[in-house]
Amino acid sequence: MTEPPLRRVRIVGTSGSGKSHLAAQLATILGVARLELDAVFWDAEWTYRDLEEAHAQVRAFAAENPDGWVVDGNWTSRLQGLLDPGTPGGADVYVWLDHPRRTVMRRVIGRTLRRGILQEELWHGNRERVRDWVRWEPERNIVRWAWTNHPVTRERMLQRIADGVPVVRLRGQREVDAWLSSLSEKRRSVEP
Repeated sequence: MTEPPLRRVRIVGTSGSGKSHLAAQLATILGVARLELDAVFWDAEWTYRDLEEAHAQVRAFAAENPDGWVVDGNWTSRLQGLLDPGTPGGADVYVWLDHPRRTVMRRVIGRTLRRGILQEELWHGNRERVRDWVRWEPERNIVRWAWTNHPVTRERMLQRIADGVPVVRLRGQREVDAWLSSLSEKRRSVEP
């Protein structure tokens, strides 16, 4: 099987799967710009940015980087197909971080605790709040969000694969590391 081209890449996966970390590494390897969708769609006070404004930012980013880009984050309902493979100006491929649920939960709990205790600033002054750890609604509790969305993300991505959408599926950190290593090797072998 031929690997899809890696010029415009969308990295998707459940919260805590390592999308942002992989995106930073991949953008460096490919020598392209990176866009973190959380920074686009979230606004101050954990409110959603105006959808037209967010779409304009995404379109501008893609237009400013015609030679390639890496975009991390799901935001399927808010993107409304923007940047999907097969759409004009869309990604060449999805890279799907399909880690086991236990791995994702361990990561998201650790990350949430660290962010909450240290009060790390995220996007637009937002911080994960300790009081949100006990909220029942997944939309207000990132740990519950990761738990409930793990099967939803898997179902959506398996359907995309069945539909013939180009997807690189990485099942676990070893596969991620091996894939990145092979990309680095390929890049080094073609550099003058």
